[in-house]
Amino acid sequence: MSLLNVKDLRVEFTTPEGAVTAVNDLNFSLDAGETLGIVGESGSGKTQTVFAMMGLLAKNGIVSGSANFKGQEILGLPERELNRIRANKIAMIFQDPMTSLNPYMKVGNQLAEVLVKHKGLSKGDALVEARQMLDAVKIPEAHKRLNMYPHEFSGGMRQRVMIAMALLCRPELLIADEPTTALDVTVQAQILTLLNELKRDFNTAIIMITHDLGVVAGACDKVLVMYAGRTMEYGSADDIFYHPSHPYSEGLLQAIPRLDSEEGALPTIPGNPPNLLNLPSGCPFQERCHRVQEHCRQQAPALTAFEQTRMRACHADLAEILEAS
Repeated sequence: MSLLNVKDLRVEFTTPEGAVTAVNDLNFSLDAGETLGIVGESGSGKTQTVFAMMGLLAKNGIVSGSANFKGQEILGLPERELNRIRANKIAMIFQDPMTSLNPYMKVGNQLAEVLVKHKGLSKGDALVEARQMLDAVKIPEAHKRLNMYPHEFSGGMRQRVMIAMALLCRPELLIADEPTTALDVTVQAQILTLLNELKRDFNTAIIMITHDLGVVAGACDKVLVMYAGRTMEYGSADDIFYHPSHPYSEGLLQAIPRLDSEEGALPTIPGNPPNLLNLPSGCPFQERCHRVQEHCRQQAPALTAFEQTRMRACHADLAEILEAS
């Protein structure tokens, strides 16, 4: 049985202008020790997907569908029951470590607080474990760092502290929301290597949320490509990188900078994502798609399976796209 099964997940927000569907009937699964990359442009619904599972939606958010974690439905759980799962079994690394860490508390106290609350450890024992976890995430002189404040750390070190905090209770699922945003490429590579090592050492499943396909290539087993709250394509990382089956995936891959390219300008996907308050009839990607056909404007494509483990939502000829890739 899969560690996590998400079925028909839907997230809507009520606004003065009307209802906004941020996530539209999403389906995916994740096994222990596996990494899923959820990719797409800003506003595609990536973060709201995991916020719905973690019970962190804004007050005007409405969630439906199913998220089954180890046989337990976690959507709609009371706050007290969710708190038993959060940190203990499912942990999350938030996008901006500077705003996620308390600037008025020493890092050691923030780490120890997690163990005191969720594991019932004494403050002394919690600090010992906190130091060991800082060592595990490759923070030098961890015993000294416990007595430092977040502003005394570099961006990469703060991100390592967030990873350490998320792993303190040895969760079975780690959600990383843009874990390498605003980090230089050297630190980014170190963070990805660290996550891969932690997956190997603790058999932790990881959901990696990012708009950077280069990050996905170095860390993920499966990839879910999202656009306007919907699944455009789903499959193994190798399949999507080497043989994308959707025009949107093609566009994202072509926009990755390449060292072996002599072109002066990067290819881009023309246009902008649609307004979720006023989605076009038919495929949401139609206005930006270079393979658009007339029936794409009339009918939204269903998410269909092919090649056993792959899925896509597209009217364009599959053989033609695969041949072009």
